[in-house]
Amino acid sequence: MNRITQLFNTKYPIIQGGMIWNSGYKLASAVSNAGGLGLIGAGSMYPDVLREHIQKCKKATDKPFGVNIPMLYPNIEEIMNIVVEEDVKIVFTSAGNPKTWTSFLKGKGITVVHVVSSSTFALKAQEAGVDAIVAEGFEAGGHNGRDETTTLTLIPMVKEKIQIPLIAAGGIATGRGMLAAMILGADGVQVGSRFAASIESSAHNNFKETIVNIKEGDTQLTLKELAPVRLVKNKFYNDVQALYEKCPSKDELIQLLGRARAKKGMFEGDLEEGELEIGQIAGLIHKILPVEQIVQEMMSDFRDACKEKATFEF
Repeated sequence: MNRITQLFNTKYPIIQGGMIWNSGYKLASAVSNAGGLGLIGAGSMYPDVLREHIQKCKKATDKPFGVNIPMLYPNIEEIMNIVVEEDVKIVFTSAGNPKTWTSFLKGKGITVVHVVSSSTFALKAQEAGVDAIVAEGFEAGGHNGRDETTTLTLIPMVKEKIQIPLIAAGGIATGRGMLAAMILGADGVQVGSRFAASIESSAHNNFKETIVNIKEGDTQLTLKELAPVRLVKNKFYNDVQALYEKCPSKDELIQLLGRARAKKGMFEGDLEEGELEIGQIAGLIHKILPVEQIVQEMMSDFRDACKEKATFEF
């Protein structure tokens, strides 16, 4: 048992990223049942939909699970109240100041984890009283840090500054990646892209097939003026790059992005006009698999890597 499995009462120190349009109750409960910590992604759910997913998740697993809440959510007060009313025990917050809601959640007996992209924000989250931190490197899919700090450099820099448990995210989809992150100082890992390409992910099958066909270099971080996001290079991405050649204003970028672009791509399966968010590690993902198999393969790979590295001598 390490600090993460102890904190969440899980078998393995593997947390499933609360990805929008991917992380419904089926994925969250499957990850929890497989020995990790599943997270429902509230960022793509109306309040009543979130409540329904929490209730269904409770029926689908008797293991711990949590909810990921981006704090830019327009209905944030309603969302936080639902989490309390439904007796959710673990909340991951992101995209906002951890001071805003941490004391409220902690006062209700909820374990709070905050997602950061720098050691500066990690310190602020620790000062706000969170129980653990997810440090997410530039390799990650979806919304990301502006500084482009990679996981390899971010994890040891955050580890140097904080005392609370540290979860590594960004570019981790294998047991070997998990071991590397833990050697660098992480207590556990958060995995997104690998679980997006699972049977239980709520994403459209078109998007899942895109993930397993992605090659190295097929994604790019863009739209930094709005909120940096790593996208698959499809028609929408090319439209963004064409607009950049004209030195667009922020308003012009917002107009091109429009509304529900991520839903169109990941949930509805529009591979041309949709926003397809996935991490660089997708180049190592070759099959759509059941969650149970993903977790077991990760742990087997982790154990094999531990044995191999134990034989190194110089």
